[in-house]
Amino acid sequence: MSNPLSTTPPILGLFQKRIEGDDALLQLAQIRFTQSGLGAEIYAGHPDELEHLLKFKPNNSAPVVAHLSRDINLLDHNSHRKVCEFARRFAGRIFGMVVHDQLELVERPEDYFSGVEALNAQLEQISNAPWLFIEYAVGLLPNDFAAFAKRIRKLRRTSVCVDVGHVGIWQTRASFHNQHPNSDVCGLKPNHPELPILVDDVQQAVASALPSVLQLIRSLSTLDKPVHFHLHDGHPASTFSPYGVADHLSFFTEIPIPFEHLGRHTLPPLFQSAGLRQILQTAVASLGEKHCSFTLEIHNPEGKDPLDDAGELFNHWSDTSNAERMNHWLQVLQS
Repeated sequence: MSNPLSTTPPILGLFQKRIEGDDALLQLAQIRFTQSGLGAEIYAGHPDELEHLLKFKPNNSAPVVAHLSRDINLLDHNSHRKVCEFARRFAGRIFGMVVHDQLELVERPEDYFSGVEALNAQLEQISNAPWLFIEYAVGLLPNDFAAFAKRIRKLRRTSVCVDVGHVGIWQTRASFHNQHPNSDVCGLKPNHPELPILVDDVQQAVASALPSVLQLIRSLSTLDKPVHFHLHDGHPASTFSPYGVADHLSFFTEIPIPFEHLGRHTLPPLFQSAGLRQILQTAVASLGEKHCSFTLEIHNPEGKDPLDDAGELFNHWSDTSNAERMNHWLQVLQS
């Protein structure tokens, strides 16, 4: 099989193990990403970790994005040093670096902006430095995040990352809270006794997620620089995640419930495949094809898939169950 070129705009996938095993799992990921044309977004807490993982990057022309540690603090000079260490070492080798936003963006806006501006100035001094993408992650008002994005418009090495699942869950919680101020919609899991009573209100809140995400994307149309996106679905009743979150699901996932609702025993998630298409179309129409990149940030689901053409990678394993779990996750990313 010839190596496919990357898509335009580029589509990446979450590239890491998250399943117990040796580096044969990364070799498997390399094969599947190469076959599909996906680029890699790699979680790395240290430059040496990223260096190791880059040995397994897909054999295609797709870009690489590094997701840095969640403890990066853009108000802190030591964090600036860490970010610049990544930028210098991987200049010209990776396209971007993702860091999480902080509550200080709204609680100390001038200090936060000054910190971002100072870091950006250092990045601009590094030839071929990767972009710094500040991700919507801590649950700010989407309008506050959009205002911040516009404020940093003139910074030439710093932009934003829109995590559609995080925005969608925030909107769902806010919408449900308007109707039920004393109840958190994310507490209404499938076996909660109140879910059958409140399910219509839950799904009404869920339906508000997509318009909120599309509105945020459209508000970024004047940035005239790259914007990165994390793509995944979610639902407040989801219990699939081993990390206890309600999102990071495939767009084809439905939420099983122990009662019937509208003739079904499942609830549709925030976006589904039709919503994903609208997100992609709106991003390209609003920002321009050359300014969009997307990562399928879907966490590993339960399931196994036969290894088939990659079976020889695991000849040294006595039990290939984890390899088949990894292969299932990779198949979900490719779908």
